[in-house]
This record gives sequence, structure tokens and C-alpha cells, in this order.
Amino acid sequence: MDLPIVVGIDGSEASLRAVDWAADEAALRGAPLRLVYASFWDRYEGALLAQELNKPVEEVMAQDVIGPARNRAHCRTPDVEVTTEVLPEEPARGLVRESRTALAMVLGCRGRSGIAQTLLGSVSLTVAGHAHCPVIVIRGSHDNQAPGARGHIALGVGEKPAGTASVRFATDEAMLRQVPLEVVRAWRRPARATTGIPILPGGEPEYLDERQAVQALEEALRDAPADLEVQRRIVEGHPRDSLISASHEADLLVVGTRRRHGHVGLQLGRVAHGVLHHAACPVAVVPELP
Repeated sequence: MDLPIVVGIDGSEASLRAVDWAADEAALRGAPLRLVYASFWDRYEGALLAQELNKPVEEVMAQDVIGPARNRAHCRTPDVEVTTEVLPEEPARGLVRESRTALAMVLGCRGRSGIAQTLLGSVSLTVAGHAHCPVIVIRGSHDNQAPGARGHIALGVGEKPAGTASVRFATDEAMLRQVPLEVVRAWRRPARATTGIPILPGGEPEYLDERQAVQALEEALRDAPADLEVQRRIVEGHPRDSLISASHEADLLVVGTRRRHGHVGLQLGRVAHGVLHHAACPVAVVPELP
């Protein structure tokens, strides 16, 4: 059985835009689409919404949350198989469990109300930090555009890029969309100029840190498909700021995050956490193997 693209929904406009993105992704990959609603939200606002509409909570869930999302997906991608599920539990826990059998998970970054906005932001961060599959958080004002609207996928390369899941995911996305892959590697200038090394013949970088950044980028691209157009960017500065800047011109920004075995807290690194809060395009957080 093909693994589905899973999208978490809550009835908000942000989650409906996530449905759009997930439906497009499912169509690109030839995968089914699974819409998941965590009914634990009823404790916060579902009961009040049902009271306002003078309807049973279950009917509100079906008609006002699941129904519109399913119809929207069918209209956008008629050929994609769509299934739905209501989870009677806390959203982050349920979605993390769903990620075990998902090809990727797509989430919005805001909820229906002021309370929901805060909670859903927390859910998105928690799921991105603990999911077993790539998690795409829909950010930016162009998040309902068709794939490839801006023209390339951006990938942040870290210290250990060779063969990483994030590189493979970004490569697949670029190939599916038939767009270039922009690979970004940031480096920091040494505090003292004396720690640098002279420019070598052939125009090689002046600083050791810069040379290592170039090597890391090339190592990441070692197994890239020969027919993939790759744009290389070596940027002096903080990795988070460099990737946020790259997100303004990208359809999708891909970053990896490494799991800490036995650690139960939030597992997002500073760079992934920063771009999830500030990127101008959807962000894919890809878990890396230890």
C-alpha cells in the first residue's frame, strides 16, 4: 500500500491552504491524501462553535471541518484518492503517531481563533520536532500557489550533509517539479583575520571555514542526479538568516533536524526553529538518522 501524504486540519483557513499544498504534493508523487482532524480541539472551541451553530458537535466536525477540506481537495486534484480520519486525542500526539505511516505530513501554522493560533503553532513545532517523516509547515503569502510557481527548491546544508535525508528529499522535490535546486551553505568569518589562510591559486576561498563550507556543499551534491540543475550558494553569515533570505525566492525550503536518542523535549535545532518562525515560504523539516 502506498504511504499517504497526511495533512492536519482544524477548519481554519491556514489548514485549508495546507490541504491545497498537500493535494498538489500527493498529485506530484502519485500518493493518496489523508485528512486528519484531532477532535481534542473540541475542548477548546468545538463545543462553543457547535453551540453558536445550534448543531451537535459531531455534525459540526463532519460538516464544518472535514467536509470542506475533503471537497477542497477533490476540486483541486480530482484524481487523488482522499481519505479522512477523526482522532479523539490531543493533536500533536495523534499527528506524531500518524507520521509513522506517512510519506510526509503537511500542517498550517495558525488556527481559527486567538487561542487556536497559539496552540496550533505549538502543535506544528512539536510535530516537526518529533515526527517520523518529513513535516511541511505552510508559511508565506504564496502558500496556495501551484508547485513551481517561484521556480526552485532551496536546501540548507549543515555540517554532515553526505547522504542525509534532507538532501534526498530536496532532490526529489526539485526533480518532481522540474525546477532547479538551490543549495545554501553558510559560513562564519573567523574573529581574527590571522586565522584565515591566503587565497590559493585558482581562486580558492581565503578562509578555512569558507573552504570547509564549499567542501560540505560539494559533498552534499555527490549523488545528485546528473540531469538536475543545481545552483550553489556559499553565504557568509548565520545559517538561519541565510536560509530565511533564500526562502523569499523559493517554493519550498528544506532543512534537516537530527534526533537526540532518549531525549523527550523539543528536538528542533536553532536553525530549523528559526526558519519555521520566519521563513517566507513553506518549510520542510526532514528528520535525519543519528
